[in-house]
Amino acid sequence: MPSISKKGQLMPQSPIRKLVPFAEKAYSEGKIVYHLNIGQPDIKTPQVALDAVKVHSLEILAYTRSEGSEDYRKKIATYYAKNDINVTHSDIIVTTGGSEALLFAFGSIMDVDDEVIIPEPFYANYNGFSTASGINIVPVISKIEDNFALPAIEEFEKLITPNTKAILICNPGNPTGYLYSKEEIKQLADLVKKHDLFLISDEVYREFTYDGEKHNSIMEGTGLEEHAIMIDSVSKRYSMCGARIGCLVSKNKEVIQTVLKFAQARLSPPTLAQIASEAALDTPQSYFDDVLEEYQERRDVLIRELKTIDGVKVGTPKGAFYCIVELPIKNSDTFAQWLLEDFEIDKETVMVAPAGGFYSTPGVGTNQIRIAYVLNQESLVRAVYLLKEALKVYKD
Repeated sequence: MPSISKKGQLMPQSPIRKLVPFAEKAYSEGKIVYHLNIGQPDIKTPQVALDAVKVHSLEILAYTRSEGSEDYRKKIATYYAKNDINVTHSDIIVTTGGSEALLFAFGSIMDVDDEVIIPEPFYANYNGFSTASGINIVPVISKIEDNFALPAIEEFEKLITPNTKAILICNPGNPTGYLYSKEEIKQLADLVKKHDLFLISDEVYREFTYDGEKHNSIMEGTGLEEHAIMIDSVSKRYSMCGARIGCLVSKNKEVIQTVLKFAQARLSPPTLAQIASEAALDTPQSYFDDVLEEYQERRDVLIRELKTIDGVKVGTPKGAFYCIVELPIKNSDTFAQWLLEDFEIDKETVMVAPAGGFYSTPGVGTNQIRIAYVLNQESLVRAVYLLKEALKVYKD
């Protein structure tokens, strides 16, 4: 019979989605499942975005420009200016989600077997994007004991080879919730300039920062114009995951021209979703103030409850809405499946994301899970209670 490609065989499963069949079976058995496994906010999408789609006057749902509509890109540039990021619409390519922006970035700056250095744990799909692009991730491990702070720059420098083309960070981080300081961004900036590399920053969680902390973008200030590539998305900011609209931003004209060729090959980003995303930019600041307050309270409740469980180790996120939790178990894949198949209290159980898939170093993170605190506070308390009781009876 015909064979599957080597690339297809190497393509990793999503650690977030691979447990869905077990969750569906739990539903069929009448169980309530508390979803701590996926970053799908329960916050309502801004009404202004939904209304824009309802009232549009289009008679033909036509292609837009491959780089995205000019009006939308100009409006994005205005939004960035309010965040101390000075770019023009010509520095922006609209993409089908932040995922496509990352794929376009990899394709534009790296060839097969080139290398990108990424602090791990990292967003699990980076593994998939690298496999699809035929490039290699070189991990530099950050530790839960250090709250997943940026590893020492010396650790990055040791890993740089002639095949190294870029360093990739997620800021604030998925899955750790780590927020990079201005000094850490400067250290990375100095390193990529020293070795003539690109610095890619996935900044889709920019609005989600806590304890009065400020987000520091690689696009702020000067000096990285030829090196910086920013990835962004409307998915989390406006609770519009299904819109599938993101963008790639760079002042490097050659990068933008190359990314545009990839964008042309897929024709255009979705038209109605761009209409919704452009309208979402009119969302009042009060929306973000309320969302931020709610998420900070959720974070505080989650961390407080987790710290009541014996043998559990957890960092304190400063941004995004995730945290990595180390459990007193050997294999979180087996544990996560067991929770759905064999554990319940009053027909309730919990679904978590095994953290091994957020690493590329074999054997690391196998006793960790990622929790997304996208449930209301009462549900979070109940979910952690279920987790606590499960650990009392679980046997590796």
